[in-house]
Amino acid sequence: QVQLVESGGGLVQPGESLRLSCAASGSIGSINQMGWYRQAPGKQREMVAVITSGGSTHYTHSVQGRFTVSRDNAKNTVDLLLNSLQPEDAAVYYCYAVVGWGKEEYDYWGQGTQVTVSS
Repeated sequence: QVQLVESGGGLVQPGESLRLSCAASGSIGSINQMGWYRQAPGKQREMVAVITSGGSTHYTHSVQGRFTVSRDNAKNTVDLLLNSLQPEDAAVYYCYAVVGWGKEEYDYWGQGTQVTVSS
């Protein structure tokens, strides 16, 4: 019903920036939350940044002050600006959305986009 497609990943040097984008399409009731998770090799998937429909944002401590999440409710998109990238930020970044239909909620995930940071 809902498809999430990420774009913008790539290879950068430490200190450089990337902008990731995610577009939601399909049968969408109400996107209550959108955001980004990431998973590095050998590590657990972790929340990076989320943004609610009201614009409230939450970041994991390691990226706060460097990353910025934003959304366009009319376009059903969420972006993540990754500034001052470090090798520790290298991971597959996954877009996610919490979609509500009435009182029911469902989680959706994108296929991921690779962010590689050279040392």
